Formats: sequence, structure tokens, C-alpha cells
Amino acid sequence: MQATVVALGSAVLLAFVASRVSALSLDYYDRTCPKLEHSVRKAVKKAMKNDNTVPAALLRMHFHDCFIRGCDGSVLLNSTAKNTAEKDGPPNISLHAFYVIDHAKEAAEALCPGVVSCADILALAARDAVALSGGPHWDVPKGRKDGRISKATDTRQLPAPIFNISQLQQSFSQRGLSMEDLVALSGGHTLGFAHCSSFQNRIHSFDALNDVDPSMRPSFAAQLRKACPAHNKVKGAGSTLDSTATKFDNVYYRMLLQGKSIFTSDQALLTVPKTKALVSKFAESREEFEKAFVNSMIKMSSLSGGGGGQEIRLNCRAVN
Repeated sequence: MQATVVALGSAVLLAFVASRVSALSLDYYDRTCPKLEHSVRKAVKKAMKNDNTVPAALLRMHFHDCFIRGCDGSVLLNSTAKNTAEKDGPPNISLHAFYVIDHAKEAAEALCPGVVSCADILALAARDAVALSGGPHWDVPKGRKDGRISKATDTRQLPAPIFNISQLQQSFSQRGLSMEDLVALSGGHTLGFAHCSSFQNRIHSFDALNDVDPSMRPSFAAQLRKACPAHNKVKGAGSTLDSTATKFDNVYYRMLLQGKSIFTSDQALLTVPKTKALVSKFAESREEFEKAFVNSMIKMSSLSGGGGGQEIRLNCRAVN
């Protein structure tokens, strides 16, 4: 299916973006770095040729960046002798493909030195990851600055795969994101892979009465248990998050309704009427999902946290 091109024509959405980060605009680099978006896309496309897990990695990286201190590129910073950075916090240990951002930044610096933030490059790369995987393309508001603070302890703020619907709702609402944003952004799980440790709780010793989560289809649970035995010692073992893990589509929602969800947080979307109705809506219509996903991505990528960033980093892995 040809990727849907979603135009950012909504005055309401633009007003929302403006209220979140006053400096963000669609034409931010039109004069100062007009070839930026082409160069970022080129870096993402090149990386995807060698590694089909890159799109999922970039999308998750952007999400994890925005949920801590807003979208300020803090997830890209390396730890130092005096500070353990976000990327070394437990939920982020499995993040990868940072080199894609490095390569895109090098290209941006060659085109327009000292102009483009790492936070903007990550936001653009996440968009390109979706579009190049057959998903929608949208205009990304730009003008973020890079943050100087990155603490591993802050990763405790990230929504966990074991969260129930109340915990998810709280996590999202604290950031000004709605229940619809929660369901739409969960659709990002259409790309990617989950390690056994993130869903072990559902397939072994689930509760006092059930070894396996009874909401899970038995044949699917058996498949997961085979890949992830109770005392799994295979480092890379796990499961794709849907059956088309390198294609951005709405199969994730269909699998949810079939009892084939991976995370507790996925299954949680079916536990209250409002989110369950949205899952059904997105399972029925890829167009409705993509429209909602784009709106929610723009909202999330406009989060500024506690004051946002302060600089344009020359190296995405270190403060100036």
C-alpha cells in the first residue's frame, strides 16, 4: 500500500504545537539548512538496507527521549565518569542504532555547521523510519534545542510493558497526552521485537491460578513459551510485536483482538471500553489508525518537558 501523505493542515493541532514549544515551526530550517530532511532520510534509508530493525529502534528512541524532559535529545548523550545517562538506564539498555543519528548529524554539520539540533534530527529520523516502512509521511515541526541533562534514574518515568491501563493513563496524562494518543502511539508496536524478559510475566507463573495469562490465545502462548522457556538463557530470545514486524500497518491491533498481544500494556488497551473501541476502530481501518498516529506523534514530539533544551550540540553523544 502506498504510504499515506498526511498534510498538517489542522489549525487546532498547529496551535497545540505552538503552545508546547513556541519555537517549533514547519519551515524552521527552510533558509538555514534547506537540504536537511533529504540528508536525514538518506541516512535512515542507508541504515535500513543493512539492518531491518533500525525503524523500530529509531521510533522507540524518539519515544523514550520525549517522555523524559521532553524531546531534547537527552537519550542520545553518553554516560560520563560522573554521570550515568538515560541510555544506560534499565529500560534503555536495549536501545540501539544511535549511529544512524550520528551519521545524520555528520551530514547536517557538513551542510550547515552548528545549525541543526540532535533532537530535531531524531524527530525527523523517527518520521522517516515510519514512512520508509510503508507508513504515513507527515511534516515534522522543528526548532528543538538539545538538553544538557541526562540521568539514568529518570528512566523510571517511562511507561513499562507491565503497566495496567490506570498506570498508562496516568503516564500519558502527566504529559498532556490523551487516551486516544495512548492507543494510537501503542500502534508503534507494529514495528519491532520484544525480549523475553519484557513479557515473561504473562507466560510463566502469571498468578496463583494460571501459569499463563488467560486473556492470551493458548496456541499463541505456547508459541511464546517455546521461544522463552521459564529459565531462558538465550540472550537474544523473544518475539516480534506483530506478524509483520518490518512493515508499518494496523496488524498489531488485529492481533490484540485475537488474543495475540505481547505486553501486559498491550492487553491493557482492551480492559476499558474507550480504549477497546479505539483498538477496534484502528483494526478495522488503517487509514483511521495512520491519521490518529500522525496527530499523536506530532503532539508527543512537541513535548518540551521542564524548559526543554539549551543548545545545538556539535556531537549528539556529548554536551558542548
